[in-house]
Amino acid sequence: MLIFTCPYCGVAADETELSAGGEAHLKRFGPGSSDDDFEGYLFVRENPKGVHFERWRHAYGCGKWFHAARCTVSMEVFGTYSAQTTRPPEDILGRIVEKHPNFKWRDIEAAE
Repeated sequence: MLIFTCPYCGVAADETELSAGGEAHLKRFGPGSSDDDFEGYLFVRENPKGVHFERWRHAYGCGKWFHAARCTVSMEVFGTYSAQTTRPPEDILGRIVEKHPNFKWRDIEAAE
């Protein structure tokens, strides 16, 4: 079972208290964008075997959305952070790099 700590209210909640919201850090496209960009935003998602960044909502708690970094293989949770953050915090990236030295996800790479 996944257990996330809500970065807003500080409660350690298991996945039954949360609602999954899909992949985090998507670049959003709307009216005026090209058909290819809009299609990519709606339908194209990464589905990695390994570290992944996701959106979650503390549905049975404070109700706020947050981001979580976890490994889809081991189910290890590296940390949670505000949904308004455009890049994962350095301390979470550091924990990821400790376990996965060659980590790379989109434009985010392991520190050298």
